[in-house]
Amino acid sequence: MSGGYLCRPMYKLLRPLLFRYDPERAHRITFNLLEFAAKLPGALKLVGGAHPPANAAVKVMGLLFPSPVGLAAGMDKDAKHVNALSDLGFGFIEVGTLTPLAQPGNDKPRLFRLPADRALINRMGFNNGGVFDAVERLKQRQPGILIGGNIGKNKATPNERAIEDYVKCFDALHAVVDYFVVNVSSPNTPGLRELQDKAPLLAILTRLMELNAKHAELNGQRRPILLKIAPDLTNVQLDDVISVVKESGIAGVIATNTTISRDDLETPAVEVVAMGAGGLSGAPMRDRSTNVVRYLRDRMPRPIVIIGVGGIDSAAAAMEKIEAGADLVQVYTGLIYEGPALVKRINEAYARWKG
Repeated sequence: MSGGYLCRPMYKLLRPLLFRYDPERAHRITFNLLEFAAKLPGALKLVGGAHPPANAAVKVMGLLFPSPVGLAAGMDKDAKHVNALSDLGFGFIEVGTLTPLAQPGNDKPRLFRLPADRALINRMGFNNGGVFDAVERLKQRQPGILIGGNIGKNKATPNERAIEDYVKCFDALHAVVDYFVVNVSSPNTPGLRELQDKAPLLAILTRLMELNAKHAELNGQRRPILLKIAPDLTNVQLDDVISVVKESGIAGVIATNTTISRDDLETPAVEVVAMGAGGLSGAPMRDRSTNVVRYLRDRMPRPIVIIGVGGIDSAAAAMEKIEAGADLVQVYTGLIYEGPALVKRINEAYARWKG
């Protein structure tokens, strides 16, 4: 990833410098700058941080979100930066994808920019330090920060035992997150998307709902569970997802993850092919993810929750998701190309729309 956490005018100067580095190094530099700024009183305001307007708050799933804009999973996988990120105006931060055991992810290079398309291709492969290290960090977070825990399975875990990995992550994180996201839709772990089929998906979600009920009996805490789905599903597959959501009783859906499609890109095909496999995110995802949000909302009335993500690099793109039926939105690649002022602009647009 590249920098996305400086106010718009300054970011225009810094982005070309950051883009000279490979994306993963630029990601580390950006977070180092963010943490440095967070230690200086008032510095985050100077670099784009802004508390959301009071009337931008959203109440869904029994939670009060200070704003409708969240940070999508993948940016702060290991929950190392939630305190600093929260001061940029996010209503919630999703950490992960976390797996039971630490794993290095796929071989480098594994993250690529497509500036002509305002997009990224990644095949990170759930690189993370393991769920238990993240739990210890989340115990130290500042109060009032809403955290989502995005959970997956280790690469070495066969699909027939995948449910065990989701259970381990769920139990470990239950006391330190506000909601869960079950990730079965990343294209970068071999065979993972097979878990989107109705039978294995229903088995995983039913088991987690049973565990949720046990936690509620023991400590009074019941966490909303969301399912993150791929944008590449057919309408028939989306109908299966809808059936699973209703049958399992989970809180809702995050639509959508990255796509394996390479259609209609401005980047020369020879360059895209050279980048290799991985999930595409960014502006090319905007229409497809919005269409999925609309399809789901037409068939899943509230209070089932939909979080829209994909191609949100402007306030207009965010409001398009809201008007299609999303309750909340998440940003990721848009930050790389727009910076943190994007969060502020979305919050302000939402507050005006809400009245």
